[in-house]
Amino acid sequence: MIESFRNLEVWQKSMDLVERVHSKSSNWPRSETYGLASQIRRAAVSIPSNIAEGKALGGQGYPRHIRIALGSKSELETHIELAQRLGLLTASEAEALLEETAVVGRMLAALWKSLPRD
Repeated sequence: MIESFRNLEVWQKSMDLVERVHSKSSNWPRSETYGLASQIRRAAVSIPSNIAEGKALGGQGYPRHIRIALGSKSELETHIELAQRLGLLTASEAEALLEETAVVGRMLAALWKSLPRD
């Protein structure tokens, strides 16, 4: 039995994703500080945060927070695509981030399916 969210591989991988998103968005123009850079970072941070909160709450709160994390994952994908379209990310940077996001998404979906729901 997994006792802490820190032991969940999906939480660990989503934390790695947050680090990469922060790294890639750190050199964006200053005009994006409160725009897309802020939005992409918030979406990324929301994923491990909701995993942790859901695990801590347990019960029906857990599946609900995993679904929220899945929503944040989709939001993050949209921000990555937009950043590429705006020239803030290269195609290869966006592709790498999208692949990492997809891995986290598959793990979240599997976790959600495994959780009991009444």
